[in-house]
Amino acid sequence: MNPATLHDAPHLCFRPLRSGSARCFRCDAAGQVDLDALAPLERIEYLYARALVGHDFGRPSIVARSGSGQ
Repeated sequence: MNPATLHDAPHLCFRPLRSGSARCFRCDAAGQVDLDALAPLERIEYLYARALVGHDFGRPSIVARSGSGQ
């Protein structure tokens, strides 16, 4: 998911260690992602990113989003 297209809310973002794009998912203030709220493809992407922390992705961080899309 492209971080620039996300709406207001905190997101848990997995940044790539080498090249590629970040994977970001809506979360609560504590960084918990509601798996039941994700679409099937988003759930696969989230589990993929989480499984590859330390290999393809760095540790996730909580990113606050603004209405400007930045």
